[in-house]
Amino acid sequence: MVLNLPATGGSVVAATDGVVARIIAEVYEQCRSDTSGTLADYIPELAAVQPDSFGICLATSDGQVYGSGDLDTAFTIQSISKPFTYALALADRGPAEVATRIDVEPSGEPFNEISLDPETQRPRNPMINAGAIAAAALIDGRDAADRFERIRRSYSRFAGRELRMNEDVYASEARTGYRNRAIGYLLRGVGVIDIDPDEAVDRYFRQCSIDVTCRDLAMMAATLANNGVNPMTRERALSAPLVEQVLSIMTTSGMYDAAGDWVTTVGLPAKSGVGGGILAVLPGQIGIAVYSPRLDAHGSSVRGVKVCRELSSRLGLHFLHVTRAAHTAIRTAYTVAEAPSRLRRDADELAILRQYGDHARIFELHGDLLFAGAESTVRAVEQTSGELEALVLDLREVGDVSPIAVRMLDDLQRELAATGAKVALVDPDSKLGHMVSSLDPADPRGRVFIDRDAATEWCEQLVLDRHRAPGHREHSAFTVEQHPALAEMPDDDRRTLAKEFETRTLARGELIVPRGSPRAGLFLILDGRVRFTFDDRAGRRHRLVSLSAGMSFGEIAMLADATFSNDVYAETTVRLAVLPPDKFDLLTSQAPEIKLALLERLAAAAYAQADAAVRALTAHGGA
Repeated sequence: MVLNLPATGGSVVAATDGVVARIIAEVYEQCRSDTSGTLADYIPELAAVQPDSFGICLATSDGQVYGSGDLDTAFTIQSISKPFTYALALADRGPAEVATRIDVEPSGEPFNEISLDPETQRPRNPMINAGAIAAAALIDGRDAADRFERIRRSYSRFAGRELRMNEDVYASEARTGYRNRAIGYLLRGVGVIDIDPDEAVDRYFRQCSIDVTCRDLAMMAATLANNGVNPMTRERALSAPLVEQVLSIMTTSGMYDAAGDWVTTVGLPAKSGVGGGILAVLPGQIGIAVYSPRLDAHGSSVRGVKVCRELSSRLGLHFLHVTRAAHTAIRTAYTVAEAPSRLRRDADELAILRQYGDHARIFELHGDLLFAGAESTVRAVEQTSGELEALVLDLREVGDVSPIAVRMLDDLQRELAATGAKVALVDPDSKLGHMVSSLDPADPRGRVFIDRDAATEWCEQLVLDRHRAPGHREHSAFTVEQHPALAEMPDDDRRTLAKEFETRTLARGELIVPRGSPRAGLFLILDGRVRFTFDDRAGRRHRLVSLSAGMSFGEIAMLADATFSNDVYAETTVRLAVLPPDKFDLLTSQAPEIKLALLERLAAAAYAQADAAVRALTAHGGA
């Protein structure tokens, strides 16, 4: 199945189909009806924007983008610029020098308050206007133009494309920014800045007037989430230690006097701007951006705050609830052609599975399965190249499973079922809420299994059923003379040898040969299947290999005079032809040519079975 989603490192195209995209669309529809709040009319150009514009964009730390609404509508970054200029000041001057000019404590005051800390005489943090103007004054460069150009280029590295300043908004801010000029002169008066305050304030107006889109902000947030490396361009925008400092300040102060409520209800480092944007970061995992220009009393987007709360709640994004495997839940993935089940199949079935085995895939998951892990898993399945007919999700090594992960995997099963593909869950502990074998065998979503081998066999069977020639009989039954071990012998030799075999029929589950038994004879399977088993440390029985009609067992014990190392059971009702040990031994003296021909056929078959078993165990050891 291919859903045409972008691969990592490609162009930034928001996915509009798939499990995660549907969740984003649901939140968009839920929040769209809220038209409360007002535009930032104290800046004339901001009062002229379309008030009902609305976009939500989510970007993962490896570059996948999801979105709904107005993702490409340009708006000015405004105060969301503050953490990025602060980051550049830290890179230019170092944290120690910046700390002598700007504190890192929450202010508890509105963003444009004309005040300094009464004890330090410094701005309380870089997220309020006083701290942001001080940060702008610390940017290095040859002259004022060069210093702003370095800011613009820095923002562009975070966004992954060239950003430009909106001249009209800049002019509007410059005409009406008397309060910010007052802050600039206050900073110069107490020695926090040592350059012309008009230059510092003008640079602040310019950085706030840079145009971005919801997509851009999501990628800037994802770059912070990715330790300062842009997920799409792979360019480093900021060193990892400085990312940590910037995100810390955003956590405590990014939402101004609403920061405490934000941390408790949303739990993400964030920054809002009066242009209508909100940027939020879940370190190591995702960046979120929302654009909607109607603002609340704190100067933050009404819909933006609502969206972030809803996404945090639905997706389990609070930064104090973190996964032990943040980047991906996929331990390994392969096809049934690369790692077949332990059921040994005949030549015709093997040929079909070699041709179509990539239509059935196994994903082994591990770690805690929260939103990021579920998203990476769902995305990997949705981006599977070629046609997907069957899927195994092995959850045995998964720890905690969040409700959003359960929902996303359930949605994935339904999505695949709509295309005709089924899912086998290896979930003996019911981590997704489905008991083993609780799903009806006819359920289009799939089945639940106790181990991966049984699930893989089930998927193989789906592929075989779909691609066998019409009229094919699934289970072939043999007479003794028809069995492949005898079939190619001369007629007289075949009839002579066939008379020495004894035929036995055993019921499903019946023990054929117990572990530790001495040589018990040569067994030819005429109909049905037998299973070799082993017990794990917990005493649970697992399949080592299953053999079907046309195959044989017992020859190694006969030739090496060894005991059976595994229990052998009838997996189905099975009909066997058995050559007892004494008759097998007599062939050496009475019919050596017949015995040699028999051993050659058995050796060839045994080699094929051993090769298939080694390939399966090498690809995915364990049950």
